Amino acid sequence: MRKDNEANGRAGSQDDSQGGAPVLTLLRAYLAKAALPASGRLPPERALAQELGVSRAELRHALARLEEAGQLWRHVGKGTFLGPRPLAAIGDVAALAARSSLDEIRQARLVLEPQLAALAARNATAPQQALLRAALRDGSAAGQSWRGFEGQDARLHREIAAAAGNLALLHLFDQLATLRRTLTWDRQRPRPGGPPPDHPSFAEHARIVAAILAGDAEGAATAMAEHVGHVHRLIAAEPAQPGPPRRCADL
Repeated sequence: MRKDNEANGRAGSQDDSQGGAPVLTLLRAYLAKAALPASGRLPPERALAQELGVSRAELRHALARLEEAGQLWRHVGKGTFLGPRPLAAIGDVAALAARSSLDEIRQARLVLEPQLAALAARNATAPQQALLRAALRDGSAAGQSWRGFEGQDARLHREIAAAAGNLALLHLFDQLATLRRTLTWDRQRPRPGGPPPDHPSFAEHARIVAAILAGDAEGAATAMAEHVGHVHRLIAAEPAQPGPPRRCADL
């Protein structure tokens, strides 16, 4: 492993010239392959740096980039976790989930996410467009598990929300995503294999991203509304899984 003090001198120049892109690509590839669950903990920084073959300084920079994008969060003394930072009052989410229905979540998503897609079509910067392309590519990769697919699906939807350029709406999106995961837990069960190449979400995601990249706000909103409606029809068709509800800490 390269020592931190040997790497620090050149890490700055690499990050300045390339934005840490090579290390960021390595980290994203690792996360896609690892297929961690939502809020899954990453390996310790030293071990992860060794795994990727990079310095800890380079790794910290890449982790910071993903944290800024809401794709992971860090808790001092506990580690780094996948996904957006959980709400402080997670008990409130559980209480709200107990009083909500899947149809209410569908309605909320149909109000929020098409508008986020439309705003992304108007406001996405060139770097954000690149992130959308990468998320679409990684999410459509062959051979991924169902858990990996679900993680990439969440990544793409959040990249779209972030590209809208509205922090207040992004916060609402994160809250709604947490609530949705809580409500759909009893309908999720381990599945062997992964999504087939013709899984409808692949084409639906491609249409959404294509409209955003083309600056077609109306087309992006329409494509997102159709996608959300289709996904929730599939969820509603799944029978509930028997057993105790998922613990909030596992969300």
